Amino acid sequence: MKYMKLIKLLYLGDRESLLRTGRPITGDRYVSMDSGPVLSKVYDLINEEPKTADSPWFEYISKPEDYSVRLCKEEPETDELSRFENGLLQAMFEKYREMDQFDLAQLTHTICPEWRDPEHSSLPIAPEDILRAGGKSPEEIERIAQEALDLEFVGQFDSLAARG
Repeated sequence: MKYMKLIKLLYLGDRESLLRTGRPITGDRYVSMDSGPVLSKVYDLINEEPKTADSPWFEYISKPEDYSVRLCKEEPETDELSRFENGLLQAMFEKYREMDQFDLAQLTHTICPEWRDPEHSSLPIAPEDILRAGGKSPEEIERIAQEALDLEFVGQFDSLAARG
């Protein structure tokens, strides 16, 4: 798959999860780039050299060749994803499978109102901007933001427990 298309599909899946459940799939940072919105870490991983990268990404995704990536394993594990997340990502793929990467990138300029033209740079996209663009009320946005903070706090205890 062309990696720009992969980046767009992952962004759209993450965005849709945030709008439906108040939680993203990846936990990545969102950024506006010239070619539309992207997941920052995913973008960086695609552009890293596998030899220097400390990430399981390269166990599953190949280094780009001719602007494409491929799976390194025929049947990668998906146990880190819920059924909802798997289904949502599959739905994004099915919905946009016929579009090439350039058309999909152009489409994100239209269907993702949180995207702003960074004029050959990048601009952060706050999750609140996505929620607002998706029609969430200020109260819903505040509740989702508080839940995210609560989960982050709980995650700190998880890391303490792991150190034991």
